[in-house]
Amino acid sequence: MRNVNRVFRTIVIASAVALVSIAVHGTTIRLTADLKASAEVPPKDSAGTGTVTATLDTETNEFKYHIEFRGLTGPVVAAHFHGPAVAGANAKPQLPITTRPITGPIDGKAILTPEQAKDLVDGNWYFNLHTSANPGGEIRGQILKSE
Repeated sequence: MRNVNRVFRTIVIASAVALVSIAVHGTTIRLTADLKASAEVPPKDSAGTGTVTATLDTETNEFKYHIEFRGLTGPVVAAHFHGPAVAGANAKPQLPITTRPITGPIDGKAILTPEQAKDLVDGNWYFNLHTSANPGGEIRGQILKSE
């Protein structure tokens, strides 16, 4: 009976250590944004639409993103993740898309600073695409956690 108790205690302790170890490691947060002209500040008149799907690894602050778009007034001349800003407010670029030409879909990754990662997770980043007809931005979407 003593050996059974030891085995049971060993299993319980090992399980507790494993759970603590899992809790210490980062998690992956999923993020999304719907890109539309009405979300630009000020709103634009465009049939353009798009989506951003992304993940953030909270241990490494690695941010991976996938962006699709269609129906813009012309070629994309610039694209950025901006922040910190709530919906309806503008902010400076935090992460520019540097590939040229900018065509869809766009896939990329970056290591964010702790402050950038916090702003992103808190919903204070947005993404927008700029065209010649709309140099301030044609479509935009606030990046939010997805379920």
